[in-house]
Amino acid sequence: MANLIVRNIDDAIVAALKQRASRNGVSAEAEHRKILAQVLLQPAKKSFAEVLALMPNVGQDSDFERVQDDITDDVFA
Repeated sequence: MANLIVRNIDDAIVAALKQRASRNGVSAEAEHRKILAQVLLQPAKKSFAEVLALMPNVGQDSDFERVQDDITDDVFA
């Protein structure tokens, strides 16, 4: 395991880290490790184009055409 030293951290960030660690019942160091792992080791999010490319072909465009109802003005009179 490597060691990581982070210098010049704003006092407000340190206070927030300590508060969060206290709420979770762990040390500030343990909370710091957890935050780093959550942010850096989560799977990368797919782009909109990638999500669209993963969608299956489920029919023809005509299957999804919008049908306009015939509404006359006298319905709202």
